[in-house]
Amino acid sequence: MPKIVDHNKRKEQIAEAVWRIIVREGLDSVSVRHVADEMTMSLGSIRHYFNSQDELLAFSMQLVSQRVNQRIQALPFTGMLRHDMELVIWELMPLEEVSMQEAQIWLAFAGRASVSEAIRAISLNTYEEIYSGLRRSLELLIQQGVTTANIDAEYETARLHALVDGLVVHGVTYPERFSKELMKSIVTRHLDTLVKIP
Repeated sequence: MPKIVDHNKRKEQIAEAVWRIIVREGLDSVSVRHVADEMTMSLGSIRHYFNSQDELLAFSMQLVSQRVNQRIQALPFTGMLRHDMELVIWELMPLEEVSMQEAQIWLAFAGRASVSEAIRAISLNTYEEIYSGLRRSLELLIQQGVTTANIDAEYETARLHALVDGLVVHGVTYPERFSKELMKSIVTRHLDTLVKIP
């Protein structure tokens, strides 16, 4: 009886092989042949799932975003907006081993976005998703009347987004200087400037 292959699962496994190569050797080391070797598969088997290296890279990048979104959807939200915002932000930052690897992979792809339209499109879509989520949260805080006086939602969203992105870069590049506790405290103190302390 022939073995039944879950094609979606196999595509994800191939993408995970791409991630391992990126973390170990950098994005420039990724090639279809290298991925085939990593998976102990033939080139033809990889090409059965991905027509080109660009398609493989784009899928691998998109899967990072999907995995983060899945974790966010599964968070134990309390309904207390300020607290729940922090939970979401922690998932975007390199605070644990898995999120550190995801951040390393994401930053490697972000560097390629300026020369690859497919990767740029995925990067921009993720950027807009994060921005929109932060914006909605801040607008709800304003509507609830718990923010400090006269804050500008658009400006504060851009500022918070830039802060989180900057911490991701620093956390990946200088983990010895930006500990988990330091990064969390920076975000918490920033939110303290936006939300009234009861």
